[in-house]
Amino acid sequence: MTTYAKGLEGVIANQTALSNVDGKLGRLSYLGYHIDDLVHSCRYEEIVYLLHYGKLPNESELTTFMTGLRAERGLPEGVMDFLRTAPKDASPMDVLRTAVSMLSLYDKRAAIGDPDMEKDAAIALSICAKVPTIVAAYHRFRQGLELPELRDDMGEARHFLYLINGEPSTDVATRTLAVALILHADHGMNASTFAGRVTIATLSDMYSAVTSAIGALKGPLHGGANEGVIHMLEDIGEPSKVDAYIDDMLARKKKIMGIGHRVYKTLDPRAPHLRRLAVQLTEELGEPKWIQMSERIAELMREKKGLEANVDFYSATVYYSLGIPTDLFTPIFAIARTSGWTAQLLEQLRDNRLYRPQTLWVGPEELSPVPPMAER
Repeated sequence: MTTYAKGLEGVIANQTALSNVDGKLGRLSYLGYHIDDLVHSCRYEEIVYLLHYGKLPNESELTTFMTGLRAERGLPEGVMDFLRTAPKDASPMDVLRTAVSMLSLYDKRAAIGDPDMEKDAAIALSICAKVPTIVAAYHRFRQGLELPELRDDMGEARHFLYLINGEPSTDVATRTLAVALILHADHGMNASTFAGRVTIATLSDMYSAVTSAIGALKGPLHGGANEGVIHMLEDIGEPSKVDAYIDDMLARKKKIMGIGHRVYKTLDPRAPHLRRLAVQLTEELGEPKWIQMSERIAELMREKKGLEANVDFYSATVYYSLGIPTDLFTPIFAIARTSGWTAQLLEQLRDNRLYRPQTLWVGPEELSPVPPMAER
């Protein structure tokens, strides 16, 4: 018997060993390691290794892995030309989606049909290394600036901040971004991961699947939510105006961005880490109103609707405090999630089955004759 579940809610479509999202307990783990422990004990590169190889690396493995990842940061000249000539007012997510798709034109390993797992694994890590360069290059070019020379003496978080700012970042900024990348790396069967797995399940190539995932992440109900949080805070303007704003939004049945989660029935386990960083950053910058507004919104939504803040709610304040432009928030989400997407795609290929759900027919039960043109 076929059961109808709108939006596939509650439907189990496959199995994974990568990330476990426990909505009832409000717990997230990667391959059996609690997210809290990973944040406190690991670098972002260790998380990428964990997702791709199924275990945490030792020192030698991590060194070799980071060396290989850094060697893949460069982009084909054709992609660089596109980034230079793309409209300066284009959405960075549109640019990222197009550039990732273009990468396949310059990679002869990108083939459709029966998977070559060794080649696909190499492509996956190459994409992980190149996505930050794409985001940073477009951001620099749209300002009329050149991309700084790529370096191989910096980790992923520090190198990205160096590329977009043109100068080395502080240790606090670097660690803050690294934590955000760890927290966003993978998250079960979310919309973008599902989109990517559906594409790769057809035995399309890795670039096509990641392009599909980026397209899904762009939406404001998924990755774009963190941009919506900052726009909301900017609309409110001052902590004293929060209560009236929230009351008005709720009266008009409008969505409060960054509040509530489709899976978590309690606090998003990623949110406290980013809240802590947001508090730290705003205190250092001497501009506490952003976190003050955020805290009041979270308090009101907990009292009035029984809803908790999610990871987007505080990541927006973190990125804003780091001086990152609002329209780069979702691309940074994509940078982190590329590690999870590609790991999920490889997992899909190891035990592949084409996704083919059915639809519930709600049209007429009886067939009608086609009327002649004159009678329509």
